[in-house]
Amino acid sequence: MEKLSNPQQTIAVIKKYGFDFKKQFGQNFLIDAHVLEKIIAAAEITKEDYVVEIGPGIGTLTQYLAEAARGVCAVEIDRRLIPVLEETLQEYDNVTIVNQDIMKTDLCELVREKNGGRPIKVVANLPYYITTPIIMRLFEEKVPLDSVTVMVQKEVADRMRASAGSKEYGALSLAVQYYAEPYYAATVPVNCFIPRPGVNSAVIRLKRHEVPPVSVPDEKQMFDMIRAAFGQRRKTMVNALSGAPGLHYSKEELTQALQQLGLDPRVRGEALSLEEFAKLTVRLSEMDRKETEG
Repeated sequence: MEKLSNPQQTIAVIKKYGFDFKKQFGQNFLIDAHVLEKIIAAAEITKEDYVVEIGPGIGTLTQYLAEAARGVCAVEIDRRLIPVLEETLQEYDNVTIVNQDIMKTDLCELVREKNGGRPIKVVANLPYYITTPIIMRLFEEKVPLDSVTVMVQKEVADRMRASAGSKEYGALSLAVQYYAEPYYAATVPVNCFIPRPGVNSAVIRLKRHEVPPVSVPDEKQMFDMIRAAFGQRRKTMVNALSGAPGLHYSKEELTQALQQLGLDPRVRGEALSLEEFAKLTVRLSEMDRKETEG
């Protein structure tokens, strides 16, 4: 079969199966060989790698992954696409097709079964509504993985790599950068897809840190603070964190902790780096310990 990166081939497959696109699944199929090659290069796929692809669609990217990797597990939620994938990928004996919702899949078990528990590489073309939950689940559940290379809305990719003080900077920036190093690989215009999405996309690789860049006694507490700080961006840290869910600090305690770190109590979350959020977490934990011991 001719590669699906040929738009005529993609159209022929869609017509053959009478496939209609479901908005709920955010289905936009890539039809640009140059972009597909960029994804493979960004993900640094080699014959040593086992790849889990989330949302293969009709198998366009899967074909490229199968040629570059040792093996591929393509996890597709839409059961209507399974017979399509069985046809478009029939030439590749190193591809396994799984009809599951990735959010309900036991990913650690999948890695044990398919790759002996060794780190995998994840590649995905993700719909906007599910991008953050999928990426956070991969990292938070400690799935053995080397990297996650995803096609997302350009705006989301910009947020993932944003630094403190920029308008794109937020809770997603901090969460991603705690777990991984973002590398922006390519901007992908709307004309590279069928059907065309409403906005430009981007390819971004998230290379997992072997050890997080900051050390905190309680990850959950730090992320509770980050969520509270960006839940109402215009509030100062003191006002945003006092009484926030999962936190129990008074304005006085928060003011004291910030001042001890050399930070202005009127500072907003958008001005704090990951390192400063970590230091604040450590400081508040020390205050808790002293209170308990006292």
